[in-house]
Amino acid sequence: MRKDKRLKKNSQFAQVYTKGRSWANRLLALRVLENELEVYRFGFSVSKRLGNAVVRNKVKRRLREAARLTPTVKGWDLVVIARQPAGTASYDQLKKALEDLLKRGRLLEG
Repeated sequence: MRKDKRLKKNSQFAQVYTKGRSWANRLLALRVLENELEVYRFGFSVSKRLGNAVVRNKVKRRLREAARLTPTVKGWDLVVIARQPAGTASYDQLKKALEDLLKRGRLLEG
């Protein structure tokens, strides 16, 4: 995923958390906020409760790739929060969970 399509600063995450809407399923929670840009930006949050650094980084890599391959409506900031069961979930399960949340928020393009 390109760096211009990522949320990086703490203030960007905080803005989405405080002003955005949210949806959740068993593996993930999604918070979204409309932005003024012509691109969508993803941010990923994986808690230490999920496991050690190896597990957390694996989950983040899988989520980044799933987000990269999923066509998303432009003009939104999205924060994907991994829940406890995401640590043992496969890539396909995480991708399906992300697509489900994007559909519920009407953010899936096409």
